[in-house]
Amino acid sequence: MSEKDLMSQMNELAFYTLAGAPESPRDLISEVGQGEELGFGSVFISERFNIKEAATISGAVGAVSTSLGVATAATNHNTRHPMVTAAYAMTMHKLTEGRFSLGLGRGIGPMFDAYGLERIKTNQIEDFVGLLRRIWSGEVVVQHDGPCGKFPYLSMGAEYDERIQMTFTAFGPNSLALGGRAFDAVVLHTFFTEETTRRCVSQVKSAAEQAGRDPEHVKVWSCFAVVGDHLPEDVRLKKLVGRMATYLQAYGDLMVTTNGWDPMVLKRFREDNFVKNFRGAIDNLASTEELEHVAKLIPEEWLASSATGSLDSCVNSINEQFDMGADGVILHGASPDQLQPIVEHYRKQRNPDRFVRMMNNPGGIA
Repeated sequence: MSEKDLMSQMNELAFYTLAGAPESPRDLISEVGQGEELGFGSVFISERFNIKEAATISGAVGAVSTSLGVATAATNHNTRHPMVTAAYAMTMHKLTEGRFSLGLGRGIGPMFDAYGLERIKTNQIEDFVGLLRRIWSGEVVVQHDGPCGKFPYLSMGAEYDERIQMTFTAFGPNSLALGGRAFDAVVLHTFFTEETTRRCVSQVKSAAEQAGRDPEHVKVWSCFAVVGDHLPEDVRLKKLVGRMATYLQAYGDLMVTTNGWDPMVLKRFREDNFVKNFRGAIDNLASTEELEHVAKLIPEEWLASSATGSLDSCVNSINEQFDMGADGVILHGASPDQLQPIVEHYRKQRNPDRFVRMMNNPGGIA
């Protein structure tokens, strides 16, 4: 990108590449190009154990991008050996010339149970983060025995001394506190209510301060569903109702507890004949007719924490996320071409001075 293009880059905005269930991972090539052309600051990468393996996707995004920050949100520390993850992040750091942020999360407990993997605990993640920081700084780690495991020898060489950014996808209070004290940025979950978003931002910043860190140096990203009226109705249904239903399938109890929603609604959702007999992710496999049925099971107020309606309405909703304390907003659930009218409308009213400390690295700060 030219110097002029870099000046017009909106580092407070990001998108997910290969959102939902893509037909091919090659779709990221056009999405990344469109994202850079629109002026997004960063691209996030989710991981599913099919055609969205995070390390492969990260490398491809790094290779075809020139200005976008790149972050996983998220992969897990228990699916790779620490040296594999350390080398993956260092490779991405060098490939992107500092635009990469390694994003970790807890993952989905029932899925780990099925795969024979241990469920992730807070102290394991904190231990793992400390290990990576030491490895990246060139330290030789000998006979490590901590919550994330026993490792006789870990080192990538004394010639390396790098500070690689790290982000953490957080839900509950323990995770939010960990994000504030140990990570460079925290990614909140989609469909958080206004009260939940404000509370989560406060918890992250407070934890950073209690750990002796500058809370302004720990960024909080709102992961915000953006589904404007310019999209066809069946697409909107998939990206809003389908996505919410999939989250309720995976960790509905956590969604309900975090937002203070009625657990009886979740119980009725789970007991619905279609839902309990459905195999797979609803946003991936359900037909339009099936999604119309699912929509009747989900209260409108549960879907209200999203940007919908006209371009003005969507942009106002995005700006409200900043007013709630978010440093950045991930426009979630849609590809850059689907987001184009909203992003262009947002740019017209944007105050660049508000985001002068945001960088094209999701965990970085100017």
